[in-house]
Amino acid sequence: MAEETVHESEEKRSRQGISTFFRRIARRLNRGEKVPINDEQTVAFEPPAEADLEVEMTREDGTVRLEIEMDWPEEDGEIDTAAAESKATFELYEDRAEQYRWRLRHDNGNIIADSGEGYASKQKAEQGLQSVKTNVADADIVDQTKDEPSAGEQRTSKATFELLKDAEGQHRWRLRHDNGNIIADSGEGYASKQKAKQGLQSVKTNAPGAAVEEV
Repeated sequence: MAEETVHESEEKRSRQGISTFFRRIARRLNRGEKVPINDEQTVAFEPPAEADLEVEMTREDGTVRLEIEMDWPEEDGEIDTAAAESKATFELYEDRAEQYRWRLRHDNGNIIADSGEGYASKQKAEQGLQSVKTNVADADIVDQTKDEPSAGEQRTSKATFELLKDAEGQHRWRLRHDNGNIIADSGEGYASKQKAKQGLQSVKTNAPGAAVEEV
């Protein structure tokens, strides 16, 4: 059978970005969970119990190349090319104040997340949206309603979900980037922490692979 390229991508990343990519893979492998290999998490594989691991480092004309390769029988770890079939869609729009915003609408019609603030340009709104798509799936959750909130066991994202209570006693969440900016929030309050967590998990599941539409 001829060789088939299922997925291929190449981009320049910072050292932190590369480490985030490998930590995400390592975390899922360790847990035996489906492992996504792209930021949109649309291409993934079931982790095999064991695989042949090959590591090779070469240098030529001042360039160093590091190749890490895994091989295993496909029946031991099948490929999924529709791993993150999203049930939601990002909507880009301009509000009455002529600010650009986005919202994430579930197929059931509910808005499950929004930008929380307006942007001066469509480009800035798109950049904020892409930051959410990139960081949301593996963001840790910090429960600020507890006396001693703590982050998850391992950082694999440049953002953190914060669970909190508002002045009316409603439960909400927001997604805060490591630069301090809030890049997404729940948009509405929930009557219980459990409902807020369910909404948060829906965003973690659906945002990475969600399509973007202008409305």
